[in-house]
Amino acid sequence: MVGFLRAFTAASAVPAAAVAAAALSSSSSSPSRSPSSRLRFPLPPSLSAFAASSSSSPPVRAPTAAPPMAAAATADLSAPEKGTALPELTTEFMVDMKCEGCVTAVKNRLQTLEGIQNIEVDLNNQVVRVRGSLPVKIMLDALHQTGRDARLIGQGNPDDFLVSAAVAEFKGPVIFGVVRLAQVNMELARVEATFSGLSPGKHGWSINEFGDLTKGAESTGKVYNPQDYLSDKPLGDLGTLEAGENGEAQFSGSKEKLKVVDLIGRSIALYATEDRSDPGIAAAVVARSAGVGENYKKLCTCDGVTIWESS
Repeated sequence: MVGFLRAFTAASAVPAAAVAAAALSSSSSSPSRSPSSRLRFPLPPSLSAFAASSSSSPPVRAPTAAPPMAAAATADLSAPEKGTALPELTTEFMVDMKCEGCVTAVKNRLQTLEGIQNIEVDLNNQVVRVRGSLPVKIMLDALHQTGRDARLIGQGNPDDFLVSAAVAEFKGPVIFGVVRLAQVNMELARVEATFSGLSPGKHGWSINEFGDLTKGAESTGKVYNPQDYLSDKPLGDLGTLEAGENGEAQFSGSKEKLKVVDLIGRSIALYATEDRSDPGIAAAVVARSAGVGENYKKLCTCDGVTIWESS
C-alpha cells in the first residue's frame, strides 16, 4: 500500500512540474529594452536669458522664429512597458495638513508605493516633496486617498536648470487634458499626459513649431525639430496615444535630447489619425510651470472651495 502511494505521488508531480516550467519559459521570453544613446547639449546663453525673463504666461512662438525641419517620420517615443520606471525627479505637492498626525498619514500612504526614494514634509508650508520615478497621477491619487486636498505645485531637479518644467493645458470644449514636461538632465526629459474626450482608437500627437492657435492645430506648423538634431525622426514626434472606449488616454514616458526650455511658446497638437495626416483636432501652447521650491502657496478649504493664495 505504501509503495502504491509513493508511485501515485511521483506520477502526479510530473504534469505540475511541466506546467511550472512552461510558465517560467513564457515569462523569460519577454524582450528587454535597450537604452538609447545620449548626447550632451549645453544650454545656449540666449535661451538662458529668455528662460530667466519668462513668466507664467510665455510669449507665443511666432512662425518666423522657428528653425526649418525635416519631414515628419515614425514616432520614436512610445509608452513604456509595464513595470518600466520613469527617470527620477523631485515632485512637490501642496497638501492640506494641520498636525503631525496628518504628516504621518501622508508619509505612511506614500511609503506603500514602489518607486519612491525619499519623502520630505514641510508642515508649516503644507508642502510634500517626493523624490522618485512614479507618474504624478499615481502620487496625487495616493495623497487624495488620505482624505486630504492635494495639488501639484512643482517638479524638476532643484538648482539644475533655469526652466525645469512646462505644461500644456487642453481646455475643451470637446477635448480636455494636460501634458507635463520635466527636465531630468541635459540629455533627458519626462513626458506625462492625461486626456479625455477623444474618439476611441489611436491618435498621433507631437510638439509643433509654433504656438499659433488661430486655426487650432492646423496653424501650429510642422513637428518641432531643431537644426542640430541629427536623426531621421523629428525630435518633437511624441508617437501615438491610444484612447479607450471612454475617450480617455494616458501617457508616461521619457524623451532623449529634449530640452524643456526650448519648448516654451511652442505647442502640443493632437490628431484624429495615427499618422497625423489630418489637420489636427486640438492644440495647446506650452507654458513654463513652476520648478521645485518656486511655488509655495497657502491652501484654504474652510469654505469648501480650494483657494490658492501667494504667500
